[in-house]
Amino acid sequence: MLALACAGIAPAFAQDTTERAEVLKQIAALREQQARIAQLQRENEAALRALEATLGVVAPAPAATPVQTAAPATAVAAAPSALDRLKVTGDFRLRSQHDRSDDDAWDRDSGQVRARLGATFAINERVTVGGRFVTGDNDDPNSSDVQLSNWADDFNVSLDMAYVQLNFGDLKLYGGKFPQPFARTDLVWDSDVNPQGLGATYRHALGNGGALRTNALFFAVDEDAGGADSTMGGIQLGYDSPAFGGFKYDLSGAYYRYSLGSLAGADSGDWRTNRRNPDGTFLSDYELANLLVGATWQGANEQWPVRVVGDYVKNLGAADNQDTGYGVDVSLGRASKPGDWRFTYGYSQTDVDAVLSAFSHDNIGIATNYKLHAFTVDYTPMPKTMVSAIWYHYKPNDPAYAGGNAPNDWLDRIRLFFLVNF
Repeated sequence: MLALACAGIAPAFAQDTTERAEVLKQIAALREQQARIAQLQRENEAALRALEATLGVVAPAPAATPVQTAAPATAVAAAPSALDRLKVTGDFRLRSQHDRSDDDAWDRDSGQVRARLGATFAINERVTVGGRFVTGDNDDPNSSDVQLSNWADDFNVSLDMAYVQLNFGDLKLYGGKFPQPFARTDLVWDSDVNPQGLGATYRHALGNGGALRTNALFFAVDEDAGGADSTMGGIQLGYDSPAFGGFKYDLSGAYYRYSLGSLAGADSGDWRTNRRNPDGTFLSDYELANLLVGATWQGANEQWPVRVVGDYVKNLGAADNQDTGYGVDVSLGRASKPGDWRFTYGYSQTDVDAVLSAFSHDNIGIATNYKLHAFTVDYTPMPKTMVSAIWYHYKPNDPAYAGGNAPNDWLDRIRLFFLVNF
């Protein structure tokens, strides 16, 4: 101690009392701040899991917090590589299909293949570019399936998405041909339809675990150099509730207004069962008011959630009362982990001009004016795989618009498929 004093170095316990109190005060403040950060981390994790559960995503187990050790002063942090900013996804589906009717068509057995390969690349924290290649007819926005036929001709492959995405926290802006921004069922939007133009999605998480959503779209449907274009403007507002015990719900209300000035790029697959005038234009205008209501009950077993979704659409621009469609889907179970089962029943019904059939679903042979029962069983045998069986039982809704189908004939379509995704 004498040597230290002689050297002019005071021992720790000889520090000034005021200085020691100040140091203790700083330590206490840092401890308090550390506790607040830990609490915020726990609240953020709970909010993330609630949002993932709303989308049916199974959250991974939280990773253990690594122990941080001081790096040597000479260490240089490794710059992130380009591969760290590249995300590649895809899937392959092999499907068998059987079609039959009571009395107006031959039974038919067929097979289809679908393959999709997509990627996104983060240019920086604000800008991401994306694209996807798919099989299928590049003139059909409702499907990327390829019929196994034509003496083993090679498959057609096209680019069904190419876009730029701007990220501003809760707000994301899109331009090009990009993923569907709206909450949806097949009643109004087929799952394969990717709009082109400009889009925006906004999702703000609330402190209680809920969220507010706004999605908007300017859809460049068809451009005519010598006349009026065909476009659509749409907006959707939504709310996701927090969990109330094992129950939560979600609401989405949308308005889609089509201005169909040009049909130059359209074909029979685009107007399908909608009514037309003698000159080929659509008989009705299409101004769709759409309401989606969903509810999920988790219950005691996480493997068997119950999900109910109701979808209602009314075409405010229809020429007459052929303007309404609705559907209800009820599912039991999940299909995210090996050994999972999910059972779904759905019923839907539409009038002939309730929706624009160019972009509604093509799961059955009638695009609008149908009554449809659908039964689905999904099983997950291994990670990233699914085996499914679907039975569609349907008929024309209004005999006056049955077209080539017998007015009172029930038709059946049975599909079995194996899906691999990554």
